Amino acid sequence: MAINATILGPAGPTLTDWERGFFRDADPLGFILFARNIDTPDQLRALTDDLRGLLGRAVPILIDQEGGRVQRMRAPHWRAYLPALDQMARARDPMRAQWLRNRLIAAELHDVGIDVNCAPLADLVEDVTHPVLRNRLYGRDVDTVVQAARICAAALLAGGVLPVLKHIPGYGRAAVDSHKALPTVTAPRADLNARDFAPFRALNDIAMGMTAHIVCTDVDPDNPVTTSPAMMQVIRRDIGFGGLIMTDDISMQALSGDLTDRAAAAVAAGCDIVLHCNGDAAEMQAVVAAAGAMTPAAMTRANHALAQRKHPAPIDIPALEAEFKALLA
Repeated sequence: MAINATILGPAGPTLTDWERGFFRDADPLGFILFARNIDTPDQLRALTDDLRGLLGRAVPILIDQEGGRVQRMRAPHWRAYLPALDQMARARDPMRAQWLRNRLIAAELHDVGIDVNCAPLADLVEDVTHPVLRNRLYGRDVDTVVQAARICAAALLAGGVLPVLKHIPGYGRAAVDSHKALPTVTAPRADLNARDFAPFRALNDIAMGMTAHIVCTDVDPDNPVTTSPAMMQVIRRDIGFGGLIMTDDISMQALSGDLTDRAAAAVAAGCDIVLHCNGDAAEMQAVVAAAGAMTPAAMTRANHALAQRKHPAPIDIPALEAEFKALLA
């Protein structure tokens, strides 16, 4: 059976009987986990094992574990981290601290069976950047952001975890929270190309990426990136991103229309995978039906990405922790 062009989120810390039947029949590319799915390390290992056993393959299991405000695995079982922008400002060697942070995060994820992290972020800090995003970012200038994002991706890969580059093609100019409303960016295309798109162009070899739910009026005034064929052409042709592209959460309020329309429009625009996060049964059924089977091109990109999963080399966790702590003292 063809793999469905979705990544789905279960509703709780264990699978219901309905979810078992639905996920088995739907056969999504993978799953994404949130705080509602997480209790203890043993419980989380059991859940990730269960999800893979259910589909009978090494499905990718994703999480948003950036550190700071956006981390689904929290104390007392997992480390707390500063927001990324705060860490960049505080650390005596910001780039070394960035590597240590993400190598430690990768170790935590790998330990519980999670092999994809929705990071790094290559959006640029702007004066207008909404607070929901601002302190999750790495800096204002392209070179700093590219270096920090590249280090994050490398540290995750070294720990056996695939990175997801986000939010393509750049969300820093968004002055509203796309979880609640649709941001509109009115900057000229030339400005976007020179600034917003530049980090993503430099990082276009990362094997997985996530769209931003924004409208860039000088490219497509009518459709957000996720459902815009014109913007997807910019991502593929001008930014040169050749990896697997997933939507940001298709249920976010930035998007209009019902879930069927959103999912179908995203796939038609050129997204490889529709990401649905909230675990709502009726919504998942609609998204799975609308997304359909992965295209051969999407499957090729997925296989290329998933082939990069490697078993991590042994590391001295206490030594890394001590060095990380010293850099932030």
